[in-house]
Amino acid sequence: MIVVTGGAGFIGSAFVAKLNAAGIGDIVVVDELATSEKWKNLVKRRYADYIHKGVFLGMVDADRVPFPVEAIVHMGACSSTTERDADYLMENNFHCTCLLAEWALTRGIRFIYASSAATYGDGAQGFSDADETTLGLRPINMYGYSKQLFDLKVLRERMAERVAGVKFFNVFGPNEYHKGDMTSVIFKAFHQVRETGRVRLFKSYKPEYIDGGQMRDFVYVKDCVEVLWWLLNHKEVNGIFNLGTGKARTWNDLIRAVFAALNLPPAIDYIEMPEAIRGQYQYFTEAKMEKLRAAGCPSAFRPLEEAVADYVKEHLLDPDPYL
Repeated sequence: MIVVTGGAGFIGSAFVAKLNAAGIGDIVVVDELATSEKWKNLVKRRYADYIHKGVFLGMVDADRVPFPVEAIVHMGACSSTTERDADYLMENNFHCTCLLAEWALTRGIRFIYASSAATYGDGAQGFSDADETTLGLRPINMYGYSKQLFDLKVLRERMAERVAGVKFFNVFGPNEYHKGDMTSVIFKAFHQVRETGRVRLFKSYKPEYIDGGQMRDFVYVKDCVEVLWWLLNHKEVNGIFNLGTGKARTWNDLIRAVFAALNLPPAIDYIEMPEAIRGQYQYFTEAKMEKLRAAGCPSAFRPLEEAVADYVKEHLLDPDPYL
């Protein structure tokens, strides 16, 4: 059985779709649905069981998991970069990951987990996933710190020789619809265009970047799950790896791609950035991808324009946009 935590969430459900496409249905989805719309991400999926995260963690803690586990793909976490409850993040993102990793490793179970590019903070130390760089990173929000803590544990306790972690950069794509304010700018822009014909972007407050010229490493979720699939099938590959395209693009590029996918001329308005986030705002992110390539991963990342066109035309314009 393959356990996918966060399996009803964005990346988790996309990975379940990948497993199904590969003919795999022996999957246990672990998540916390509550009153969210995440359940819709599972409607098309084939899996053996759904277990609430609290119940599953209790099974693990008591060592009473009632089925054989081949691998744990741990995508479950609070992914909000604006979450203010530090205790919640410490428990949900750090301690739960520790529990699952330690249980898996003592039983020879493959463990793959989600880290984040938020660990890089303001980017002053670059975006290398080399272990020596990871040791010195200084996240600028609590979410990034909660992810950094487990990365440090992996390195400190030499788990990097036995687990695989992936630092997701700016992931977008189908099945993110339940994420509210944390949905991608592409998703938000699509609906802004449909409603007003225009898109709003934050102004720049650094002279070296024009308005909308701030840059991110945007990566399509369909490409991300190919990397997760490769890691699942290459248990000899371990360590902490970046997962982005390796090529930063501007917000302007991103929005122009949305308009192009809709066959419309771009119309962008630049608005003031809230003062509360100006001090934490990243003006540039770009994954260094040499480490993953050196490990032998053959996955290619489609260009931004191609990925955006696929997302818009094959999903956002479809009445049934789910994977």
